Formats: sequence, structure tokens, C-alpha cells
Amino acid sequence: MKYQANTRRRAGEYEKAIVEFWKKNRVFEKSIEQRDINNSYVFYDGPPFITGLPHHGTLLSSIVKDAVPRFWTMRGKRIERRWGWDCHGLPAENFVETQLGIQDRRESGTKWPLATYITKARESMVSNSEAWEGVIERVGRWVDFCGAYRTMDKNFMESVWWAFKTLYEQGKIYEGRKVLMYDTKFSTPVSKMEVNMDNDAYQTVTDPSAYVKFEIVSEGKLKGAKLLAWTTTPWTLPANLCLAINEELEYKMYSVGDERLILASSLAAKVLGDVPDLMTLSGKDLVGLEYEPLMRNFEKSECKKNTYKVVAADFVSSTEGTGIVHIAPAYGEMDYQLSLDQDIDFVDLLDESGYYLESAKKWLNNLGVRDTDESGIEIWSANKFIAKILEEKGIVFKIEYIKHEYPFNPRSKQRIIYRAFPSWFFAVKDMKPKLIEENENINWFPEYLKHGRFEKNIEAAPDWNLSRDRFWATAMPVWKGDKGTVKVVGSYDELYELSGVRLEDYHRPWVDEIEFDIDGEHFKRIDKVLDCWFESGSMPFAQLHYPFENKEKFEKNYPADFIVEYVG
Repeated sequence: MKYQANTRRRAGEYEKAIVEFWKKNRVFEKSIEQRDINNSYVFYDGPPFITGLPHHGTLLSSIVKDAVPRFWTMRGKRIERRWGWDCHGLPAENFVETQLGIQDRRESGTKWPLATYITKARESMVSNSEAWEGVIERVGRWVDFCGAYRTMDKNFMESVWWAFKTLYEQGKIYEGRKVLMYDTKFSTPVSKMEVNMDNDAYQTVTDPSAYVKFEIVSEGKLKGAKLLAWTTTPWTLPANLCLAINEELEYKMYSVGDERLILASSLAAKVLGDVPDLMTLSGKDLVGLEYEPLMRNFEKSECKKNTYKVVAADFVSSTEGTGIVHIAPAYGEMDYQLSLDQDIDFVDLLDESGYYLESAKKWLNNLGVRDTDESGIEIWSANKFIAKILEEKGIVFKIEYIKHEYPFNPRSKQRIIYRAFPSWFFAVKDMKPKLIEENENINWFPEYLKHGRFEKNIEAAPDWNLSRDRFWATAMPVWKGDKGTVKVVGSYDELYELSGVRLEDYHRPWVDEIEFDIDGEHFKRIDKVLDCWFESGSMPFAQLHYPFENKEKFEKNYPADFIVEYVG
């Protein structure tokens, strides 16, 4: 007998009827309960950001996350499918700040007390879950929403503390300074993955590139001549500390008006046009020359050592610019590494929100660069004006506008800067051989990802910046003593033993208030929080509050048999 379809009934009505049948008869729950606990197929369901709404990409991954467990359920396997929520991080903070009308990070803690901010964040995370549940249910996916874990929950965060301390004691976490992508709106470093995960992260922008004159002050035949350096970031010029040349290149001195300009001979025609040359120089002839700094009002205490000299660097190219590179160690990866190699002092002239500090602001004001708003001079607002005014003052030889791709933070819609910043890092480089070895044991779909994107990402991965200078996230469990001793805490009981304090909520600002003494040294918590990717990566054990609970269950079911990851 053929099945006669009821063509009068819409597909949506069938969907609702099936979902109601599943719920009424507890079909999903029974598919787990009726199967042997010792015959499990382990699926880790990584948490989505609770602040976002389900979209096309969400549904695509949900179909896979549902289809594969259903297959193994029909093969007799017991498969728990626990939902999770990624509650912390910049997406959540951006959501909260929009609701509170916060335009500037500095308003958190002033216009809005931090306790109010955090309380609002928690409330928002709870209220946003309903939109997800309706969509996931409607597409027919089986998942346990009732037992969902949340990265903001007290037990989850304690497991994250335990993981952090364990890695620290193994020597895999360290404090240091590296050049990082930095968001001036959110006033925090961001990871390359955060930026690169969205297709619109790199945008075409038009910026001024400046050819800047630096006058040689060293005694000799070159005194008074000017080194012509090229930069695509005029806003970094107040932080110039040295100039880099390539010892293998040929340089020449050219007569331009009443000035003598020095640059690579191969680039002179492009930059200067047809002008007479006065002298041929090797790159080695230029190394060690001292020049007059642009900012003449630097405090001596800010820059003491090896500054305002010409140094050699093999990254200096003969294909663009002038063969002389302006170096601001605070704002470039190669710049910073060169400053370490040459033992050059370091100076950062920006505040946390991308405004110039007073010394640089004063110099720019004196030149004629006006404050961009009531907070002072913001770098991107002033970038083109700095170049133009320096040109009018005779410091810049000429300006050319260039189109290029530049990274933006998809969360803040703000340009990223590269900034040498103190942070805490996970030593990924030390683990690369082990990670590549383990990758061989993974059955990838599509298969080309195995030795393609994933393995290449491992090979290229820098040490992971774990710390964020933000608010709504798991507080870094690091206390520093007034004598410099570091104490990393791995549980709430351990913190209680040190301080005699227990909290209902271990978020900022309440955890910030906990202080203690050890052997006469007073300890305060550092004001950093953890990257939310470290939290979501802790999901396999933190969802079970391991190792404080469910020890046997976790160890029996680790690692997973199946994971679905976003690779957009």
C-alpha cells in the first residue's frame, strides 16, 4: 500500500508535530538512558557566543553535529549531547556596552561602576539563551539545553583556574612583552584568530605615507645631511627611536634645493626625480651615525640608551620606500625585535585608548596638531594631519597617499594597531612537535585540512597571548607580591586558605578585592582576565568541574570521538 501524503498540511506543521512528539515521549532522553554507559561515543559540543543569534553558519554546523551522533545512536552507542554557552569576552562586553551606552572603556568604573557592568553582563547572558533554543529545536537537532554548561559559572571558572595553574607549574605559561594586535576601542590585545575569523576583517583604506627627513648630527662630512626615511604610519613618528638601513645596499647623497638628502640609489629616481648625486655611500658607512630626534622635548629618563642612531637590519628593502626605515619599537614586530637585538630603550607614547601621552601631545600641539576631541589627540583621527603639518614644517619631504589592506576588529569595527604590550603567554612553540604528531591521529573531514590549513596553522602559530585587559571574563588567578613574587592560585579552597575569603562570584571586581600576605609580602591580584578562547578550550573538563568533581567520568571519556570546528 502506498503512503498517501496529506498535501494540505504544510511542512512547518509536520516539523512542529514531530518536535512535540519527541518532547512528549522524551525520545531524545530515552536514546541516551536506554544505552549502556560503558558503550559511549563522546562528542564535545564547543560553545557558541550567547550574545549572537543563530545564522547560516550556525545551522550548517548544527546539521553535522546532529547527524553524526544520530548515526552512532542507531549503532547502539550512548551519546550525551550537552549544550554549552560561551558567555565571556569582547562579543559579550560589546553587547553590554551598547545597552549601557558606554562609548569609551574609561567610562567603565567611572560612569558605570564595574559591579554594575558585571551584573548587567550576567543578566544579559541569561536572557539571550531563548532565541537559540527555539531555532535549534526547530531544525530538529537533539541537544540537552537543560543541563547546559556556561563559561561564566562558578564551577566552570574554577576548573579554568586549575588548568591555568597546572600549565604554569609545567613552565608552559610565562609573562612577557610581545608585539600584539591591539584594539584601542576595547583597550586590549586581541588574537589574530579573533580578527581573521571574519571575512571583512581586512578592509581597503587610503593612508598617507610620508618621506621624513632626519638631520645627521655626527661630526664629519655627512653632518647636516638628512637621511630620508619612509613610513606608512605617520602617527608613529613621535615614537621614533632609530633608523634602519641595509648594509648590502648602495646609498647616495643627492642635492635637492639647499638640502643634501641620503637614500638608496635604486629608489632615488622614483622618490626625488632627476637630481644630481653628490656622493656614493655603502650601508656600512651609515651605521652608527647619530641624528637629531624629531621630538626634542623627550625626557631623558624616557630614552637613555642607543637611541637616535642608524642601525643595520636585513629586512630593509630596495624595492619600496627609500632604503631607510623609521623604527618605532613600540608599534611594529620587526621594529621591536630590532630594538631587542640592538639593545635600544623602549618607549610607548600612547594611553590604553590610543591617545598620545602628554609628552607627545605637547610636541604635536606645539607643531600645530590640534586635539581631536576632549580626551586629546587620537592616533587615527590625527594621522593625516600629522603628516601634513610635518610637511608644512619642512620635516616631511613629501606625502603620497596609498591604498592598502588593513586589519579591523570585527567586534569594534575599529582599526587594529600593532603594539608591544605586556601580557601572559602560553608557550605554543615548545609544543609544536607534539601537536603535529597528534594531528596524525585525527580523521579529518575534509581530509585536506589535516596537512593543509590545520597543520600549517600549527607550524606558524606564535605563543598564545592568554591575557586580556578587560572585565567580563574569568579573572586570571595570578597574585603578585610587593617584592615581585608571583602566586598562581588553582582553586577557590586554595584562595580561601591564603586569604580567609570565599565569594559567591569570582568575577571582577569582587575577586580584585582579595589580598593576602605570605611571609611578610603583601599580594594583590593583577588586573587581567583570560582570553575567552582559553575558557572555551577548557570545555572538555570544565563542563564537569574536573578535577573537583566527576573525575572518573572525565578520565574515562577523554578525549572525544567527534568534534566539529568552525573553519570559515
